[in-house]
Amino acid sequence: MSSSFDISRFPNLPPEVLKAFEAQQAALEASRMETIIERAARLHQEAVVSEKEGLIATLKELIEKLEGQVEQYRRAKFGPKSEKLDPDQLQLALEDIETAIAETQEQIAAVERQIEATQAEPDRTPRKPRKERKLPDTLPRVEQVIEPESIACPCGCGDMVRIGEDRAERLDIIPARYQVIVTIRPRYACPRGRTGVLQAAAPAYLLEGSWPTEALLAHIAVAKHSEHMPLNRQAVVMARHGVPIDRSVLADWMGRTGALIAPVVERMAVLLKTGSSRLYVDETTAPVLDPGRGTTKTGYLWAVLRDDRGWGGPAPPGVVFHYHPGRGGQYASDILAGFEGTIQVDAYGAYTHLSKPSRPGGKPLKLAYCWAHGRRKLIEAKPKAGSPIVDEALLRIAALYKIEDGIRGKAPDHRRAVRQDMSCPLVNAFFDWLSAQAARVSRKSKLGLALAYMLKRQTGFRLFLEDGHVDMDSNLVENAIRSPAMNRRNALFAGHDEGGRSWARMASLIGSAKMNGVDPYAYLLYLFTRLAQGHLNKDIDALMPWAYAAADSNPSQ
Repeated sequence: MSSSFDISRFPNLPPEVLKAFEAQQAALEASRMETIIERAARLHQEAVVSEKEGLIATLKELIEKLEGQVEQYRRAKFGPKSEKLDPDQLQLALEDIETAIAETQEQIAAVERQIEATQAEPDRTPRKPRKERKLPDTLPRVEQVIEPESIACPCGCGDMVRIGEDRAERLDIIPARYQVIVTIRPRYACPRGRTGVLQAAAPAYLLEGSWPTEALLAHIAVAKHSEHMPLNRQAVVMARHGVPIDRSVLADWMGRTGALIAPVVERMAVLLKTGSSRLYVDETTAPVLDPGRGTTKTGYLWAVLRDDRGWGGPAPPGVVFHYHPGRGGQYASDILAGFEGTIQVDAYGAYTHLSKPSRPGGKPLKLAYCWAHGRRKLIEAKPKAGSPIVDEALLRIAALYKIEDGIRGKAPDHRRAVRQDMSCPLVNAFFDWLSAQAARVSRKSKLGLALAYMLKRQTGFRLFLEDGHVDMDSNLVENAIRSPAMNRRNALFAGHDEGGRSWARMASLIGSAKMNGVDPYAYLLYLFTRLAQGHLNKDIDALMPWAYAAADSNPSQ
């Protein structure tokens, strides 16, 4: 109220009264401003607290969401249902869950940053440093140096001195770029016309009279057979990059290339069978279009795999796929003709006749059955309510695998000695226990059939105890057939039996390249280039994936 008092109405007041009045007015104004500031500060603090409480509530919701996603991930990856999912389907499911987890984690990080912004500087708790990650040293580095706008020292002494630097790496990509290689071969002639015309020889092409270079053919083959991208999708991508090549043209290129690589794959099949006393064999379906019926028929890709690294063998690993229109035993006989030794297989009946004295194509083979298949049978037979028998069986099998972990890569004699000493008593006890449980369970039940599955095939399940070259399961070949299976899912079916054979050849080269630790694209580029140069007739064994891997690791040789 005093602030509305007009002192100008009293012009004759003494100076000391005026000073006292002005001092009083200043004090009142300061008090009023202090009240306003305190009120504003209180309102701000209340708003900050309210905002922080809202952020904390949001953070709690996100954490609960994240915990649920992590639990879902664990169930999908490690739960009993994962045994029933196809491995490739499982990977796709895990991919989506992992993406959701990463999204939630980013949302949590954003809320945490907002909460930190509401805190006073002294109260902030330092964030834990992220785990250091390093990009591969083999990737090329492009350095960009970001300098300050000016390095002149504010004190006027001249330019500031560099005392260190901060480095940060980010992963970049150069998008695919198609280009046309124009080959020009000048012709020369004598100016006086005394001699003929001189011209350099035309370079060798894998597909004479066609556009694609060996690099483009390798790219298309890897995209289809390793990255599971059908030709029609590749044609769409190429068109997006300004290269309108029809799918039928790509198919023509791949078909002609498939015919040219056939001798290499056939030679691989021979080398695999002659280079080891133990092979893995498995088969998977390969739907093929049947124009006569307007639908598809079921063909099969038979995989023959060699991998002696489990016992430190010197032979390089490799896999060859054979396409056949059926799954009968005669195809197994044809594929394994000339091989003598042990095959690691599931208990499919097509292999049984190979162990008999009447086996065509060689001496009887030993059949080492897969413990992973037996384990899977037990899991599939487990009732929803649970089964102590299945749980006990899985624990006993896990004990055997634990022993295998300790002898992987060891010499065959050492592996056999350890198995005789440690695994053999466990296997004997397991089958004795299995027989006792089978007597308590209905033979027609799922569990009864699963128990009988292993009991009837004891000889094959026990074979790994007697031979240090043999593994407990055939998981290696099962892993190898996943890539053709993914290609089958994306391409739906092969258009012809010859298309199935082309699938098999490409899968053989790419699968073997991966097993030998080389980039499939680099290997196919090397192979196609050598085939164009006629190397096939010089030294076909030098074209094998493992030969390329050895040369790549020892470039001076």
